[in-house]
Amino acid sequence: MASLRLYPLCIFLFCFLFFTSLLLASSSDVALVLGTIKPLLQGSEENIMLSSWNYSIPLCQWRGLHWVFSNGSLLRCNDVSSPQRTNVSLFRDPGLLLYSLQLPSAGLSGEIPREIGEFSSLQSIYLGVNSLKGNIPLELGYSPSLSDVDLSSNSLNGFFPPSIWNLCDGLVSLRLQGNNLCGPLPEPALPNSTCASLQVLDLSDNKLSGEFPEFVTQFHALKELDLANNSLSGSLPQSIAGLDLERLNLSYNNFSGVLPALGESKFGAQVFEGNNRALCGPPLEGCRGSSGMSSGGIAGLVIGLMTSAVVLASLLIGYVQGKRRKGGSEDDIEEGEEEEIDDNGDGKLILFQGGEHLTLEDVLNATGQVMEKTTYGTIYKAKLADGGTIALRLLREGSCKERNSCLPVIKQLGRIRHENLVPLRAFYQGQRGEKLLIYDYLPNKSLYDMLHETRAGKPPILNWARLHKIALGIARGLAYLHTGMEVPVIHGNVRSRNVLVDEFFVARLTEFGLDKMMVPALADEIVAVAKSDGYKAPELQKMKKCNPRTDVYAYGILLLEILMGKKPGKDARSGQFVDLPSMVKVAVLEETTMEVFDVEVLKGIRNPMEEGLVQALKLAMGCCAPVASVRPTMDEVVKQLEENRPRNRSALYSPTETRSEIGTPF
Repeated sequence: MASLRLYPLCIFLFCFLFFTSLLLASSSDVALVLGTIKPLLQGSEENIMLSSWNYSIPLCQWRGLHWVFSNGSLLRCNDVSSPQRTNVSLFRDPGLLLYSLQLPSAGLSGEIPREIGEFSSLQSIYLGVNSLKGNIPLELGYSPSLSDVDLSSNSLNGFFPPSIWNLCDGLVSLRLQGNNLCGPLPEPALPNSTCASLQVLDLSDNKLSGEFPEFVTQFHALKELDLANNSLSGSLPQSIAGLDLERLNLSYNNFSGVLPALGESKFGAQVFEGNNRALCGPPLEGCRGSSGMSSGGIAGLVIGLMTSAVVLASLLIGYVQGKRRKGGSEDDIEEGEEEEIDDNGDGKLILFQGGEHLTLEDVLNATGQVMEKTTYGTIYKAKLADGGTIALRLLREGSCKERNSCLPVIKQLGRIRHENLVPLRAFYQGQRGEKLLIYDYLPNKSLYDMLHETRAGKPPILNWARLHKIALGIARGLAYLHTGMEVPVIHGNVRSRNVLVDEFFVARLTEFGLDKMMVPALADEIVAVAKSDGYKAPELQKMKKCNPRTDVYAYGILLLEILMGKKPGKDARSGQFVDLPSMVKVAVLEETTMEVFDVEVLKGIRNPMEEGLVQALKLAMGCCAPVASVRPTMDEVVKQLEENRPRNRSALYSPTETRSEIGTPF
């Protein structure tokens, strides 16, 4: 009788366990997300992005997650009228599967869970620019549907997991740059694996060692290959020339030997810079001993060149002496030239175009007033004896490289002339090694002061027309530095404090290229300050790795600063870090995009789309893309800003502004 009484209870327990297991099985992807993915990704502290992963919130509002049904149809979250958008119980649907995990710049600090390989329909993982740590789990390579993986700019360490090559058949892009991966790259388990779909492989800014992974040259679909800033060594295989690459970067490794023939002018020397000096061949210097010239022929050539040099030097000295005897006054210095003046052992003054009137006596007897102290030295406002004013930048002792490596940079900077760049007029080096950079004194406010100053004397309202003009001027100056000269110049320190704005809202960039003359330790201090102030690109670790794309990132932050009226970086009062791109991303997710704009910017604007405001915000976010290769160039930024000018332009957009506006009509 007792067994009969227990029978209904057993039936009940069986049914309960059966339906419970059915419910759990039907929502396995959701259960995995909540049970393993969420706890590990958020680390020890609650993460605001992951707090939306909650059964009481509709799946469409779980930030960073995209879902698909087993029949292949996507969960419709963009359609406001769709009942799926607000259905709280969707997590019980047995056919609901995780399709994409997108949490770039989300403040994640945990580890990548091993269970990541259990999602059968997961196609993309974007977890770049976080603080993820630990090893990349081997299980990542067992996810059957993955095509795009971005784990860039984290703190991942250990070896490159060989299981990732298991994804070869469907993998389209693999971005692991900016981590601490070490050791040699393992070959795919299957011989002659071609990774037929892989187009982007970016493993730059890690600690990879060993020789160039020759098996990569079998990946014939590759369009982008970036192995820069690692510790790879040895020679480069000729088979790399068989790849139809659109972008290649092998800089800052320890490669040596003769470069393979990669086609005429397809890639410049910057692709290979920072390697072993023994790396040679076009587009680098020719390899020694490759000319086939005999030792006698070489000796004859050297003697001939030396003789020619002596004759040329004699003619040049005679010309200069004759020129100085005529009239006793200096001719104006042509653009691209410089003149050096020595004065009785007091030091050397190098003059550039526009600084011809300066003498050593003027510079040494000028009375200075401290304006600002920077990481590299002190800036003075200096009065000349004739009543004129110049700006002097006294470089900190020990900040500059040796004279032979410093002067070429100085002379390159002295040749730069553009209406949106503050020109270098002269350079002085004293007998005790002191160094002065001499500029025009411009009694203008910095853009930082104009945007954030609250004291009396604040400039007129910065409406969108005026701010657009400032943003476009900065972009034009940067574009000229990157592409307007034979040898590109990287600014390296783009920020609102380094932009001067005059009464006609003409922007002029300062501080460009100075890192190239500094010792590495001091140059890296600029990177540290840029990080604290929110302008540092995620992939930038040391100043020597600064490039046009890191300038573009900093410009994107600057453009967001203009549009939002907020200071990026660490807040001095609260100690909190203000991440402008993340603020925009959250606003977009919450459909409150218009709330990110500064109220001053929106004044008088009826249609933000027609006035170019929305386009400017999209452009800024594009510049701040975590992946450097997808950021626009500064030429493209200029073009987009010009195409989306505000219709309601300020009265200051007139031909009578200043002479500096000639050639930049509005």
